[in-house]
Order: sequence, then structure tokens, then C-alpha cells
Amino acid sequence: MNPMFPHRRAGLATIASLAAAACWPAARAQAGKPLRLIVPFTPGGSTDILARAIAPKLQLALGQTVVVDNKPGAGGSIGATEAARAEPDGNTVLMGHIGTLAVNPALYSRLGYDPLKSFAPVAWVARVPNVLVVPAASPSATFKAFIERARANPGRLSYSSGGNGSAAHITFELLKLRARIFVTHIPYRGAAPAVADVIAGQVDAIFTGAPALLPHVKSGRLRALAVSSPARLAALPAVPTVAESGYPGFEADQWYGVVAPALTPAERVARLNAEINKALLLPDVQQQLAIEGAIPAPGTPQAFAELIAREIPRWAEVVKAGNVKPD
Repeated sequence: MNPMFPHRRAGLATIASLAAAACWPAARAQAGKPLRLIVPFTPGGSTDILARAIAPKLQLALGQTVVVDNKPGAGGSIGATEAARAEPDGNTVLMGHIGTLAVNPALYSRLGYDPLKSFAPVAWVARVPNVLVVPAASPSATFKAFIERARANPGRLSYSSGGNGSAAHITFELLKLRARIFVTHIPYRGAAPAVADVIAGQVDAIFTGAPALLPHVKSGRLRALAVSSPARLAALPAVPTVAESGYPGFEADQWYGVVAPALTPAERVARLNAEINKALLLPDVQQQLAIEGAIPAPGTPQAFAELIAREIPRWAEVVKAGNVKPD
């Protein structure tokens, strides 16, 4: 401090104090805002369950109320659009999944968001392998037998899904594309009736998420032929992957992850990523995910960004080849 200006320090301190006082209410209001975690589907599904598994852990770690907000409709695009248009202050995030972030751009000609431009990827949360199953009484005892039967009877075999454009729909369409088979699609309104009619023998197969199928496979009402993941499932160690059954590189797991509006501050993205990754390593969260047949996938925002970018063109090809249209 220059001794010729004894009042300079006091003046600067006064200015700093006034500036801090002006900013303090805004900072306190920001800290008091809840973290809104948008789930673009109805309560009770895998997306909702995964969101509610990590929400209390984030609330504890951040010291901030976390509100899970279900905004269903249009294959998840209504909730995703709302998240994309939210203020990028780090207090609104979306629990996205393969449909909202990778398939919808090919399904909907007018989408209210761009998965690559509208969001800042935060964290890849989990993946859920799909399982190809047939009725217990099906003549197809193996995956190879099912493919051969489908080739011998083009269009006569059927498969169900939870609706046009659903994960089960596009997964089977990928199988049709890779195996060069023609199996008729029968869409249902939800996974439960789609699975029920396979159990009843009204439909020949379904290729959907493991959680909806494992109880019926274990009870003997369904026969599992193959899984979509790169490795076999611990719950079904005797069931081969599609990749090891003659289609190398085949992978069609459902996946889920958190994104924030574009321009969300990088430090906020990093903090959310760190806390989500920590939550995914907690035993009780891993137990909850295991019940859903989900495999935790902690990693960096960049890794999740690369997954989204990689999946969009892949599923666009499947949607086009299968002429998939939304409900």
C-alpha cells in the first residue's frame, strides 16, 4: 500500500463489501433452488427407477433438494424438449436413454431438440441388456434354430414389442437386418402385454430388457435364446450372446444417462458427474440397479458424449431399413 494514499484500502474494501452484498441474495437463491431431474416417461419404468435410485444420493452430496419430475409423451421427446429449453444453470437435468438420445432423431421428423447440440452430457448411468426369448413350448431350442426357422418361414413368425419405436422394436429390427430374416412385428401398448402374449404362445418371440423377462425365464415359462450385450449375463450364464452365436460385433443394450441443457457451466457438469459416479458405486444403489437388470456404467462426460454420437447413425440405419414409424 502506497503511504501517500491511506484511504485507498478502505475505499476498495467498501466497494468489495457492497458488491458482495448485492450478489449475496442471488447466490443464496441459486443455492436454494432444487435440482430438477426430468424423467421423460411415466413412473415405474426403468428410466424412472434409475433416476430415483441416484436422486437421494445427489441430494445428500449436493446439499440440494432433488425433485424427480415425470414428463412422459412422444417416446420421451416431450420431457427431453423441456429439458433442452431449460435455463442452463445446472439445476435442470434429464435422465435420457437410448430412445430419447439416439433413436428419436430418426423416428421424428420434427424433434424439439438435437441430442448433440441441445445437451451437455453429464454421466452414463447404466446399461440394460436385452434378451431374446420364445415361449417354453417353442420348437426353437436355440438361437441358431430360431434363425433357421425364421428363414424357412419368412413373415410367418412374429415378435412383439412395447410399441412402435420402442427399444424392443428397434432391437429386433437390428437382428432382422444382421441375420437377414423377416419376422412380423406386433406392437403392444407397453412391455407387460407384449411379454404376456409370448408366454401364452400367441407371439413367437420378443427381444427386450432383461428385467421384464428374467422372472419368466427362471420360472420356465419363457426360454432365453441369446442376449444383446458383448458378454453373457451373470443371471443367465448358459445363454450365449448374439455376437458369439454367429454375428460378431452385435450389441443392442438399452442405455441410460444424465444430460444437462447446453451451456451448463463445465464446473457444474463435472460436479454432477463426480457425484453420480460415486452414487453408482454404493452397494445399495448397485443392488437397486441389479434388481432392474442394469449394469452401472460410471465414466466421464466425454465417454457418454461419444456413446451418444456413435449410437445416433447406427440406429438411424436400423429405423430406415425397418421402416420404423412412431405410434
